[in-house]
Amino acid sequence: MTKLILMRHGQSKWNELNLFTGWVDVPLSEKGIKEAFEGGRLIANIPIDIIVTSTLVRAQMTAFLAMSIHSSGKVPVVLHTGEGKLDDWAKIYSEAAEANLIPVYRFWELNERMYGELQGLNKAETAAKFGAEQVQIWRRSYDVPPPEGESLEMTAARSIPCFEEKIVPFLSDGKNVFISAHGNSLRSIIMELDGLSKEEVVRLELATGVPVIYEYSEGQFTKA
Repeated sequence: MTKLILMRHGQSKWNELNLFTGWVDVPLSEKGIKEAFEGGRLIANIPIDIIVTSTLVRAQMTAFLAMSIHSSGKVPVVLHTGEGKLDDWAKIYSEAAEANLIPVYRFWELNERMYGELQGLNKAETAAKFGAEQVQIWRRSYDVPPPEGESLEMTAARSIPCFEEKIVPFLSDGKNVFISAHGNSLRSIIMELDGLSKEEVVRLELATGVPVIYEYSEGQFTKA
């Protein structure tokens, strides 16, 4: 039975500053780095064959820090398929070195929900300006997007097909997969896996740096 590990990235610098982040590509905070290591300890003894992240650095940092203490000692290697010289010149000529690697795939479809004109704004100040109720609707409703941004429904429309078409095939091949991504892209995937309603998914809380683990067998997911 193969395993799927989902982990929300650790606290970012803009999480720390209480700013809407979305697609702004900021790194982890000191607390977020510690959370990534803590999450890594929880999965350190689970064999991992494939790593998947979003294209945002906070998710990638979380994956790399978590894997730096993995019991396998294997090294994550970022694949640059179709990226010109990054792809052409990254060929490995040692079978021994290649056997000690874990491929890392980056999919933009797993990026965080795009918060549009809220990105970079302080959440408390935005609530004071537009009203706490309106900001809560933008943040936690299923199908109401913030100005020029995405709703959770719109995020799910890209993250779920990505999961089904690009990630499930790895699981079907018997490979354990570790996904490091974001609160809303992971909520969308969990909504699909657990059959949550749109009312249930907006209430779903995912702690930063804490793995959620599923077992996969014959097309079925079971929370471990």
